[in-house]
Amino acid sequence: MTTLNQIIPPEILNNSFYQAIQILAADESIQTILEIGSSAGDGSTQGFVEGIQQRPKQNCQLYCLELSPARFNALKNRYQKTPFVNCYNAASVGLDGFSCIEDVQSYKNRFPKEVYSKRLFSDVIKWHQQGKEYLSKHKGCHNGINLIKKVHQIDYFDLVLIDGSEFTGIEEINRVYGAKWILLDDIRAFKNHYNYHRLSKDPDYQLIEENHTLRNGYAIFTKNPNENDNLNELTKRLTSRQKKINMKIILKKIMKFFS
Repeated sequence: MTTLNQIIPPEILNNSFYQAIQILAADESIQTILEIGSSAGDGSTQGFVEGIQQRPKQNCQLYCLELSPARFNALKNRYQKTPFVNCYNAASVGLDGFSCIEDVQSYKNRFPKEVYSKRLFSDVIKWHQQGKEYLSKHKGCHNGINLIKKVHQIDYFDLVLIDGSEFTGIEEINRVYGAKWILLDDIRAFKNHYNYHRLSKDPDYQLIEENHTLRNGYAIFTKNPNENDNLNELTKRLTSRQKKINMKIILKKIMKFFS
């Protein structure tokens, strides 16, 4: 039985990634936000909403994508009275954007020390099969990214969080490339491993914050940070946070060594 019909507890909540989301969402230079994988809305969605609500004018639109009907209904009910939250019961991409299991196996073979252990890979194969079957059964709800861009006449989002299916991240970033800010969750998993390295090598993007030790890791990238004063202020604020994050990681390693 697939877990996609179940409401799951939030993972991005009350941690450094959640705080970064709040900081970014509170900045008025960001007008359009796409969240891929909103779940029931009590994790990163909540962080975005709390950040936007800090603005004198809540001049931002948050677009939330969630395919699971159970999670989507919880999401929609939670924010039905929040006018800037737009909820879409749709998959980010279609079946053609779903990575094949051979690519996942290749990733596991190349990076054996990452999150896929031998014990867990059978579960990964099961998730992959369940995900494809689920998409096949919900053919009317595909390509949510393109739908939102078309309906709201958006060429490039100001900010995108990629935290959806484990197997659609590579195609998702193709469809949002050019966004001012791209946030990646699970950079130590197949979902966003390649996206992390792609953005790291792109001279048009700058890595502002990362933490490989928080769950499966996250990263925050910004596009051409020197072009805009507001972006400069945001990057300075987040860069100062990165120093504190690095120090905490070092202290944890030291404590673990002596324990």
